[in-house]
Amino acid sequence: MDIELARTFIEVVSTGSFVRASDRLNVAQTTVSARIRTLEQQLGRQLFIRHKGGASLTPAGEQFLRHAPMFVQLWQRTLHQVAMPPGRRAVLSVGSEVSLWQPLLLDWVKWMRRSLPDIALRVHVDVPQDLISQVASGMVDVAIMYAPQHRPGLKIDLLLEEKLVLVTTNPEARLQDGAEYVYMDWGPEFTLHHGMNLPDLRPDLFMDLGPLALSYVLSAGGAGYFRMSAVQPHIVAGRLQLVPEMPQFSYPVYAVQSANADETVTGPALAGLHAISNGGIE
Repeated sequence: MDIELARTFIEVVSTGSFVRASDRLNVAQTTVSARIRTLEQQLGRQLFIRHKGGASLTPAGEQFLRHAPMFVQLWQRTLHQVAMPPGRRAVLSVGSEVSLWQPLLLDWVKWMRRSLPDIALRVHVDVPQDLISQVASGMVDVAIMYAPQHRPGLKIDLLLEEKLVLVTTNPEARLQDGAEYVYMDWGPEFTLHHGMNLPDLRPDLFMDLGPLALSYVLSAGGAGYFRMSAVQPHIVAGRLQLVPEMPQFSYPVYAVQSANADETVTGPALAGLHAISNGGIE
């Protein structure tokens, strides 16, 4: 498919009009119409219904909208690969969930810049559902994730076993009424085990981003379950304390790789990531 057809389709959707799309693309309206007509012929489906206010998507157009941005992004990434920076033999796209950029992703990027200087890097941080799609589509070569979805075309390797531990700013506080407790949503497995082990703990504050929840506890006071690696510096500094005799939960970290990624590039990078995860590299 001519990538300009997908780009034009996206602009018509974005602007809601063939006329406004032609202005944004700096081409004639007849060119926009011709591109959409060609795209519809290739797909064998009508994508837009024209009306006085502009254009709206047909059901087939709604379906194609799920894929068109991926075509454009994949093409842009291909262009980046071809336009490789001077002195580099390859480009590696790596990413992580937001909660994992510090320190794991940061340490990995520093190691690769030091140890693999002939590889250019593109670093991306995103939410899990988008990140796994980007790896599956080949837009990201390797991503660091918690609990990745198993999809065709993915290779998933265990990196390390994190521990979720209960910490507090006030060891004297009672947690049973939930007032001092921030429930951080670490996913379905955590929810299941939390409910089994702590059935009487009923919080009234819920969050789904680890750094936000931890910042809140540190600034406003309270307690919550967090990754040991994230709270260890605060425990050492005396800002947080482990709550004794409370259950700890496993929270494994995985490296997710596209099956189509170049092993000559991802192999050395993943070897370094495993070494960093096991504490073998400073």
